[in-house]
Amino acid sequence: MRCPFCATQDTRVLDSRLINEGDQVRRRRECNACKERFTTFEMVELTLPRIIKRDDNREPFEERKLRSGMLKALEKRPVGSDAIEASITRIKKALMATGEREVPVEELGEQVMKELKSLDHVAFVRFASVYRSFQDVSEFTDMIENLK
Repeated sequence: MRCPFCATQDTRVLDSRLINEGDQVRRRRECNACKERFTTFEMVELTLPRIIKRDDNREPFEERKLRSGMLKALEKRPVGSDAIEASITRIKKALMATGEREVPVEELGEQVMKELKSLDHVAFVRFASVYRSFQDVSEFTDMIENLK
């Protein structure tokens, strides 16, 4: 690892710790040349599968779109940012765990609804009403009855 202060490549690790539920490693390093200390973070780089849209187009997974959709459903609801970020992380892990290169958008939508259901029932209903495109009130009330 190159020292950010003097650009020497000769550094040593002083301390390593797992962070983010073991998903990252935090390393405290010291430069052998200038003796400055700095911190690095290490994490596995995995590629998320492509999303197969309803019209059969394929596009890369975009965390920005996932976050935007969830935040829209959770707007003005009492759910903390940490809980939302944890849900997004779980969704991404579930997508990676499939081991597939492409995943249907329906599978992603079901994962989002599962997470929203555990976070906030109102947000779940908001998201499901748009995602499932209810045609009439009876479909909507059936879903609410299932929530009870």
